[in-house]
This record gives sequence, structure tokens and C-alpha cells, in this order.
Amino acid sequence: MLMEPCVAGSLWSRSEPRATRHVESQFRSANPADQRWSWWPLLPLYPYGRRATHAEELIPGEVWSFEQLQGVYYVAVPIRLTVVKVPGGLMLVNPLPPTRELLKKLEALEAVHGPVRTIVMPTASGLEHKLPLAPLARAFPKADLWVCPGQWSFPVQLPLSWLGVPERRTRVLLDDGVPHPEICDWLSLGPLDLGVGRFQEISCCHRPSGALLVTDALVGISAEPPAVFDADPTPLLFHARERGDEPFLDSVEARRRGWARLVLFASYLRPEPLDVPSLLQVFRQAFRPGLRSPRTHYGLYPFAWQDGWHQAAAALMGDPNPRLQVAPVLERLVLPRARQALLRWLDELASLKAMRWLVPAHYSAPLAFTPEVVAAFKEELVQRPWAPDQGNWDFLAEIDKTLVRYRLVPRDPFTD
Repeated sequence: MLMEPCVAGSLWSRSEPRATRHVESQFRSANPADQRWSWWPLLPLYPYGRRATHAEELIPGEVWSFEQLQGVYYVAVPIRLTVVKVPGGLMLVNPLPPTRELLKKLEALEAVHGPVRTIVMPTASGLEHKLPLAPLARAFPKADLWVCPGQWSFPVQLPLSWLGVPERRTRVLLDDGVPHPEICDWLSLGPLDLGVGRFQEISCCHRPSGALLVTDALVGISAEPPAVFDADPTPLLFHARERGDEPFLDSVEARRRGWARLVLFASYLRPEPLDVPSLLQVFRQAFRPGLRSPRTHYGLYPFAWQDGWHQAAAALMGDPNPRLQVAPVLERLVLPRARQALLRWLDELASLKAMRWLVPAHYSAPLAFTPEVVAAFKEELVQRPWAPDQGNWDFLAEIDKTLVRYRLVPRDPFTD
């Protein structure tokens, strides 16, 4: 049974016995200095230099989630560092900026479950996880580091050691073995040739909890805004409006409307029901009283939502349970000619008899994910059109076609 959503900033669900909830105070921090992230100029995404962390226990005593926000122009979605219990301590999967707030919450876990023993970056192309790896490694100098094969950087290929990752304790997944094989199974999706580098993702099935940890390959999206927005719902309220001169009005309905539009943005970049008004119209509605601040972007709101956006968003989100899917931006820009590789990976997952949950690095977690669910999901992918090029998919399709036309990405993505 899925656990009830947890209180923001807490690792403990509302259904936990009161006797255990005294630990909750160790995970709360409202000090802005504890949320500072000094490396943000290297990847200047919202919320820039201040990263609040929402912590939550996903599977009792085995798996925990540490979430922050990242995005562009308030198009912010959750990104997750997953912590799992391993023999003698903890393993961190998919690094996040190690703010003092995040480290304090990890210290509280270490006090109960033992030290951080392993840090894993299971993707070759995830810059949002690659950039925090070096500072996270320095925060835990005794932890072993494991990275996905085929690490690359653009526009200049640099070794990880030049990015600050300690070479002497860094090993490559699969090439040098795998961490904690006594309790973890590791499976690779890819490698696929992206032109400038490769797409590859190593998923981990943590047998004691039954949790499959993935980065980008699969997501589950709920109609309910994630709890990480509770600390600051500004992105939700910004996009809940129809015009730039409307005030930020906070309500459950406004948060859900703003979240639905964020999901559309993040999924399709420019969904079909979105129109871009003229600059004259945008400036006419800007700089109104109450909107003259950086938080409101001075009333600059270059979006106009047309009829049909509700239906487009509803097709992506589950209510109340998250909707399992391949993220459209991944399907159309990374895997458009690689459906068979994804299907083979799903076949491998279906053989994992211990698997019961899915914990992606984005959106909702955990999702029910048994071999039976995998088989049904694979059949759904086989039956429906793959990587469409019409409707909401049109903008993504044009990007892909342009990249192929100019030979920036290969027509055949397979490198093995």
C-alpha cells in the first residue's frame, strides 16, 4: 500500500506512531543560509542560489527521498536524491546540491542507520546530477563513488577529475563491477548515441525494499502538486494566472492549476494549447501595482492558455494515483528511434521478482511497480504510436527533425 504523503520537511508519514515523530524536528530548517547553493551560476536554474529541501520517508526503514526544485522561468519540477539502506550504512543515488539543510537531514539519517558508504551517479548525461557530485563527494570523504559509463561534457570533453570528482575513489558502474551486489541488481538502458555524447542510465533494484531506482527513463505524475512546493508555491501561483496583471492568489485550486501547466511545459516545452502574446500585450499588462518585484517577474507573463489545456494536462497526470509514463521530452528527443531498446529494458525489469516499487528522480514516488505492472505498461507502449509529431508533440518533433537534418544527432542511435 502506498504511504500517505508526508509533512513538508519531514521524513515521517502522518500515519507514523507519535512516539517516532520527535525525530521530525531534526529535519526542519527554515534558515536561508542553510539552503544556500554557491555553485548555481554553473547551471543557472531556478531557484538559483537558494535550494530548499523536502525530505520524506518513502519505504519505512529502507528508502528516503530528498527533493529540491529546478527549472526555467518558474517552470520548476521536483528533482530527487534517493537514499537507500545498505549493509553498514546508506547509499545515495542521483546527487543533489549538498546544502547545509540537506546535509543536516542526511546526518540525522546517519545517526540512526550508519554512515553514507556509497554515492552513485547512474546517468551519463544528467548535468543536474553531475554538477553536485563533486561537492557531495567532498561532504562524505569516506564514501565510494560510482558513475555511469560514458561520462561526457559539452562543448569541451573534460574528465570527471577536472570537474572536482576525486579520481582515486571513483569507479565505473558495470566496467568495475557494481556497488552492494548482495542486495542490489543493476540494469542498463542504453548506451544510445546522442551525437555530442551518449544516453545511458543504470537502474538499481534494491531488493530489501523492492524499490527500482531510476533517473529519467520513467516517471509518474500526479495531479496533486508535490509537497516540495509547500515551502514556496510561487511557481505554481505564477502559472495559475491568465494574464500578467493578475495578482498571485493562493488557493488549492490555483496550486493545482499552476501545477498542471508546469507539467505541460516540462513535458512538451511548448504544448499545443499555449499561445505567446505579442510583446506589446505583455508590456501593457506588466509593472502594475503589487507586481513590481523580481518574485512576480514585474508582471511579465508571456503566456496565453487556450481551450484544451485542461484535457492535455489531464492526459499526463493521474488522480489520485500518479500516471506512469515515459516523459514526452525523453520519448521525442532522446528515444524517438530507440523504442526497441526501451522495450528490451522493460523485459529485463519484468524478470525482477523482488520489484514492487518505482522511485524515479523526478515527480512522484513511490509508484506501485511489479513485474505485472511492467508487462501491462510495455503492452501499452507497443499498442500506441511512438514519438508522435502532431498536436502537443509538434514542437518537440520539429526540434528532433532539425537536429537530424543538420546531422547533430544520428539517425541510428545504437552504439553497441
